[in-house]
Amino acid sequence: MKHKFLKQPTLPIEVYPDKPINKLSEEMLYTGFQGRKLAEITDIWTRMIRKKHLVIWFGLSGAMVPAGMRRIISYFIQRRMIDVLVSTGANLYHDCFEALGKKHFVGSHLMDDNKLRKCRVDRIYDVLANEDKFYQVDLWIEKEFASQLKDNYPYSSREVLYLLGKTLSKVARDKNSILISAYKQNVPIFCPAFGDSSIGFSIMFANRRRGKRIIVDSIKDVNESARITEKAKATGVIYIGGGTPKNFIQQTAVIAGYQTRHDKSHSYAVQITTDSPQWGGLSGCTFEEAQSWGKIGKKAKKAICYCDATIALPFISHVLSEKFKKLRRLVPIFNWVNNTVEIKYEKMRL
Repeated sequence: MKHKFLKQPTLPIEVYPDKPINKLSEEMLYTGFQGRKLAEITDIWTRMIRKKHLVIWFGLSGAMVPAGMRRIISYFIQRRMIDVLVSTGANLYHDCFEALGKKHFVGSHLMDDNKLRKCRVDRIYDVLANEDKFYQVDLWIEKEFASQLKDNYPYSSREVLYLLGKTLSKVARDKNSILISAYKQNVPIFCPAFGDSSIGFSIMFANRRRGKRIIVDSIKDVNESARITEKAKATGVIYIGGGTPKNFIQQTAVIAGYQTRHDKSHSYAVQITTDSPQWGGLSGCTFEEAQSWGKIGKKAKKAICYCDATIALPFISHVLSEKFKKLRRLVPIFNWVNNTVEIKYEKMRL
């Protein structure tokens, strides 16, 4: 019986100068614990990129943009290593903030927060920002951007964020932006908790103080996102953290299954999280649990790495960059007409 279990020995990692990071990732597949899981995520993501006719969903939560992950996410979009982004509103607001030339700053989690408050400095663990600069961006959204939006038209968050990316592309100081990259690459962005962000409350102020009648329809978001999974031949999911973006993507498989009467569960699934499953929250929910709901496929290739995403994302992005120096991929192209979407695939060199 033993020989059924004891097949592949672990292989100690050797240290030598100039080792390619891609080689390191391959070696980590034969180690243990979360190092191995990190390598498994990189391996499964590689398979997603190489799989034909696959739509890759990407869920982004946590304060990743203030923590310096913004250009990594932009890189994934520009190289079409992801096809649809679902994000918290905060990450998109902070991306807009930096696109307009504002900065986040290195601080410490041990600083005196009462003194910071007196100086109008906001703290995100060990990252700092100037609250007066936030207010300037809030006003820009309220006065400049929101003035372009139609009154009494039910926008999905995707439509609003497309227009925000388009507007930023004309005025931004730093165009290496998530919103601008998504606009240029035709990558849809959904923000299911749109009102839970400074983008949302700045648009609310345009309605309250400037006579606008802007409507953001969250049910339209559900419809549009579900139609992507309905029309896709196959889907894969990548979750950074969990929260609302994770469930929003998960539920597209359930809705698509109801609508088409076919199994539309996701075929690939990876997650980087610091949450654990025993508390019952979705952020720590395992993919095995998700299989009981029909969200993740029975035979899906899947891996979860319990790790801070600010450690994992730089590693993964550099492995993929090295692995795909020249990337040719069948990229899904989304054409939105009359509240539905058509998907066609084009071979691109990226």
